[in-house]
Amino acid sequence: TRRHLCEFTGFDLEMTIKEHYDEVLEVFSDLFIYIFDGINERCKAELERVREQHPFEDLEYLRPTLKITYAEGCALLREAGIEQDDYEDLSTENEKKLGNIVKEKYKTDFFFMDKYPLSVRPFYTMPDPQNPKLSNSYDFFIRGQEILSGAQRVHDPNLIIERAKAWGIDLKDIESYVDSFRHGSQPHGGGGIGLERVIMLFLGLPNIRKSAWFPRTPNRISP
Repeated sequence: TRRHLCEFTGFDLEMTIKEHYDEVLEVFSDLFIYIFDGINERCKAELERVREQHPFEDLEYLRPTLKITYAEGCALLREAGIEQDDYEDLSTENEKKLGNIVKEKYKTDFFFMDKYPLSVRPFYTMPDPQNPKLSNSYDFFIRGQEILSGAQRVHDPNLIIERAKAWGIDLKDIESYVDSFRHGSQPHGGGGIGLERVIMLFLGLPNIRKSAWFPRTPNRISP
């Protein structure tokens, strides 16, 4: 698709948590602000060359990064007359619409949503201790499109087994994964970033292939 590649450059981060998984969100927020500031400060000439071929509006972002809950995001959509349940996954179309609403309301192209429904996240995602229907998970967005998905991971083997059973996963298939936590594991969380998508959305490019040196697609493997 215009926002997917068969091969992409992934930037993954996992870190231990001392008190609360908000620590992970703060690191990601600071990281992206550092990246955006660095591009704007060090690549002014390059940005103008891109703008000559593909005019784009400069990315607007806040310090610190805007944080809303999934429920708050769904409420914003409903206020705009868009159907969206608090416990259903967001469609790509609704993500884009939410990005437009957030831009108009908060004057930012960059934000993240926290507390996704547990049912739409992988089995190893940590449930919210206050609401078993929610999870300690989050997505980051640029111009209404996801660039990072992450969560606090379950680090307790018994809870991993419980969650796997809830998903109908055969424990034999994940035996080595579960065993890796039996000798103790720190609470931890992280996420994965698609760097080509970050570049595409930062520059407002029409297709992700324009943000990759050698884009790999179903019809192209060389060069």
